[in-house]
Amino acid sequence: MQEWDSQQPSAPDRAQEAFERGLAAIRRRERGTAELADWLTERDFTPAEVSTAIGRLTEVGEVDHRRFAERFAEDKRELRGWGPERVRETLTSRGIPPELVELAIEAEGRDDQLERAEALLARRAQPLEDDGARGRALAFLTRRGYEYELAYEAIRRHRGATA
Repeated sequence: MQEWDSQQPSAPDRAQEAFERGLAAIRRRERGTAELADWLTERDFTPAEVSTAIGRLTEVGEVDHRRFAERFAEDKRELRGWGPERVRETLTSRGIPPELVELAIEAEGRDDQLERAEALLARRAQPLEDDGARGRALAFLTRRGYEYELAYEAIRRHRGATA
């Protein structure tokens, strides 16, 4: 029993390990503190070790909610065509403070959102000639996180451009 106890890492060693594993995880994929805490907890680190690691990672600038929110929003807009509502919902669920979520969303103006929604419709390449097709397009855009009014306007503009 004595030998086993001497092989257990001490608390400072475990906190250092949590820091290093958290750092590696962030460098692979940026995360918010809530997501990182869950990730570390799943790897059997204690709440104190997780808290210490996240505190150190924040202190050295590796965890930055504002940077994370801005990059996440930009990536989802560019790569997935997400609208502001879907970005807001996802960032909020990842534990990003509301004021930083709003800053990330406000980085894209209404005209940019409208252009992105129209581009999504163009990529779908489905005619919008009848009410059923327009309804499906509207549902598609709102699922992507675009407000109803903006989605409707994008459909009108897209229809006019392809007529």
